Amino acid sequence: MKTINYQGRKRGMMKPSEKGRKSDNLGLRYTASLLAMVTVAVPSVAAAQDTTTNDNTVSEIVVTGTRVIRDGYQAPTPTSVIGAQELTAKAAANIADFVNELPSLSGSTSPRANVGSLSGGLIGVNALNLRNIGANRTLVLLDGQRVAASTLTGLVDINTLPQALVKRVDIVTGGASADWGSDAVSGVVNFVLDKDFTGLKGSIQGGVTTYGDDRNFNISLSAGTRFADGRGHVMISGEIAHNAGIKSIGDRKWFNSSKLFINPAYTPTNGQPQLLNLPGAGFATATPGGLITSGPLRGTYFGQGGTPTQFNYGSIVSGNIMVGGDYLYADFARSGDLDPKLNRQSLFGRTSYELTENVTIYGQASYSRATSRVASLNQFNFGAATVAAGATSTASSIIIQPDNAFIPASIAPRVTTAFALGTFNQDLGPAIATTRRSSQRYVLGLQGDLTALGKEWQWDAYAQRSVNNVYTDGLLTITSRFNQAIDAVRNPTTGAIVCRSTLTNPTNGCVPYNIMGTGVASEAARNYVLGTSWGRSKLKQDVFAGTLRGEPFSTWAGPVSLVTGIEHRRERVSGSNDPLSTTRSFFAGNFLASFGSYHVTEGFLETVVPLAKDLPFAESLDFNGAVRATDYSTSGYVTTWKAGLTWAPVSDITFRVTRSRDIRAPNLAELFQSGQSSTTSIVDPFRGNAATTVFQVTSGSTTLKPEKADSLGLGVVLKPSFIPGFAASVDYYNIKIEDAIQTVTAAALVNQCFLGNTQFCSQITRNTAGVITSVAVKPVNVARQKSRGIDFEASYRRPVAGGDVRLRVLATRFIENTTNDGITPAVDTVGTNGTNGTARNTLPKWRYLASIGYDYDPVSISLTGRGFSSGVYNTTYVECTSGCPTSTAANMTINNNRLPGALYFDTNVTVKLPHDIEVFLAVDNIANKDPAQMAFGTGIGSAPLSINPLLYDVLGRTFRAGARFKL
Repeated sequence: MKTINYQGRKRGMMKPSEKGRKSDNLGLRYTASLLAMVTVAVPSVAAAQDTTTNDNTVSEIVVTGTRVIRDGYQAPTPTSVIGAQELTAKAAANIADFVNELPSLSGSTSPRANVGSLSGGLIGVNALNLRNIGANRTLVLLDGQRVAASTLTGLVDINTLPQALVKRVDIVTGGASADWGSDAVSGVVNFVLDKDFTGLKGSIQGGVTTYGDDRNFNISLSAGTRFADGRGHVMISGEIAHNAGIKSIGDRKWFNSSKLFINPAYTPTNGQPQLLNLPGAGFATATPGGLITSGPLRGTYFGQGGTPTQFNYGSIVSGNIMVGGDYLYADFARSGDLDPKLNRQSLFGRTSYELTENVTIYGQASYSRATSRVASLNQFNFGAATVAAGATSTASSIIIQPDNAFIPASIAPRVTTAFALGTFNQDLGPAIATTRRSSQRYVLGLQGDLTALGKEWQWDAYAQRSVNNVYTDGLLTITSRFNQAIDAVRNPTTGAIVCRSTLTNPTNGCVPYNIMGTGVASEAARNYVLGTSWGRSKLKQDVFAGTLRGEPFSTWAGPVSLVTGIEHRRERVSGSNDPLSTTRSFFAGNFLASFGSYHVTEGFLETVVPLAKDLPFAESLDFNGAVRATDYSTSGYVTTWKAGLTWAPVSDITFRVTRSRDIRAPNLAELFQSGQSSTTSIVDPFRGNAATTVFQVTSGSTTLKPEKADSLGLGVVLKPSFIPGFAASVDYYNIKIEDAIQTVTAAALVNQCFLGNTQFCSQITRNTAGVITSVAVKPVNVARQKSRGIDFEASYRRPVAGGDVRLRVLATRFIENTTNDGITPAVDTVGTNGTNGTARNTLPKWRYLASIGYDYDPVSISLTGRGFSSGVYNTTYVECTSGCPTSTAANMTINNNRLPGALYFDTNVTVKLPHDIEVFLAVDNIANKDPAQMAFGTGIGSAPLSINPLLYDVLGRTFRAGARFKL
């Protein structure tokens, strides 16, 4: 909760890529034109400094946990607030980075967590995840209004919000669908803007890591003024931010090439663990310039200039993984970016005008764009152990024929049969993906007061149009061209090296590509085998909403507050993609356009009823209830509700309880996705658990219905009068989700087919050699999920030695986070600092954040500690080194299942200078603590390797410095 003061009268509340750029620029021009018109229509900001403040200032309590606005009311739903002082002191490069440090958030989507997501459309996205039960179950609001999704999967990219004007962030940690609608299952994050800002303010800051990389800067400028004798107000704000990123994870000294793999010595009876988690590991079936993995020349790799060299397999070899030997040379995980490059710009404007004493018109327009670029992993092919007679190269395997013209002369006489080759394709470089997002948002509304039934009422009605454009491309190999180009032979007539296919089709344009060695491929060959896989999506959201609030009558304990409203929303997606992606012709990417729309109409009612006041053992007792009726065009009618009590037996202590039914409706991807492909690695039990890279093809389903969640919250708030300035709260939550929407992974689906569930087998596609090439999956309402935990928060502020001391502690104890999809065994991920399967279910038992600050004019200084408890890679693993029990699919044995916790210290210093200027310095991870290594094995696909950036600080010590001013 926050008390805010309102000034003035009391109010109520070509080429597709070029096409994308033109559309973005058009939106920018529209927004800029609107802002320019309202700016020209008013006096300068300098004049605003002389505007007098109305003495009749109104104080109101604004609580995101409820729509009720009422003096002194405490909602039963817990709400944590990040205030203006904390936001400015942290000086984060991105506001999402700071919000994600709160213990109640875990598993959020961040740019660093998605460097491998070439096909998922998540590169550069900052999305928030309360309780780690899914970012799409956390509702993001901007000034209490729904924000359009930035991705097809329903995530809101915080990069698109006008961060320079955010004065506080409210985090509601409880079900709130009855108040705010779908998606508010785990809670709501509301970014509250300073809509009444007058004057001129700006900031500039820059940052860098202790290693001299990840250089970043942020520049913002905001102006606001009143006009027409105070009846009108206008403001505009702009921001530019840049992050250069960090290119290679292998450049960090802490990188130790850890891998997780099957112990080749394991048997069910010898007492050894089935899984080994070891550092110093690389890949045994691929090298940068190619490694022969079959036949008599197995173990020959091609180095610089194509020189054949004997490969050192090290001490342990298990499938694609080995330990020791030439592991450093054979670990392409070292090449992936640690932090993607990100540029973002935003422009925001708002104007309001009092048409009459009781009616105000307001409008706002915003435009933002963000461009991210990431170099992911190399475009790899693992070599096979054997080659069938007559076999040729496919999307997942490379076969070199004995007459290949690029086989070095030194070994050519020994090559009498075809051999398999594994390679990282070093000459092609890593897969490069770029994502450009633009967001346009326009709001036009009326708000005011009226008198009805002898009572004062406040009303607000608005219309909103949002358009988000997403363009993603990847420079990737075209599989058919690649396979033709590497099959090079001598032209029997001219002796020139040509593609074998050119002998029978001389005009096919194929350029022979030398795959054997590094630094040997020609530029022409690279250009021939590489292409751009691109996809463009346009997400549109239209909202029409109105609310009415007042106090129609009173009980014996005080006035009853009532809020009611209606909302109609329409969501649409359309897009386009390149022709080759339609046929999944690329190594990865293969973006497909999706088309579809739905609409929803809602009506809601919320009330606060005081039941007791100023009685013995009942300083106050209030009931808070809400109900929302919702009708979806796709799935029909659903009702959500909330009931809660707040009871203060004395003024020093308040108890609160909330029970709610919440929903999450299927998003546009779950409904309408058009077979999006992503690469993932699985083991094929039909082929002796052979590791195979496949396409997982995900399609939408219009038969989905909303998820249903039942939430319970119990809490107590302490504000002891004998300790002025101190407040504390403890809250327990229990969330149960039924009919949860979940997509069974390709790996789980193949395993179920192997176990005899034949209904899954038709979704698996194999080539003529019996190797899986793709697995088709789609979301279903099949899962159940349960999440329980306890939140702690305490704050204290008091004058000390002429200044003020500030203390704040937040912590969350996660008790349970279980998902049961009805197919695979239920897994509780609490205590997981690593992964479960291929999904990141990071959820340590404890997360905490504590800060202490001292303000002594003109200096403010603070020290923050943030951290989490130790945990495991996977809560289902059984750790042992000898005498191990028999390993099972549900409980595999492993030699090391431990991952350490971490405690990081941050500090910042702010100095006030004359003329309202501040300079500041912030240092994060003062001790430069290294992240723990994750051993991810062969899970390439969308899963980053070797670290967990969702939990551990992977940047190292970082510095930020800058200045702010306000006139």
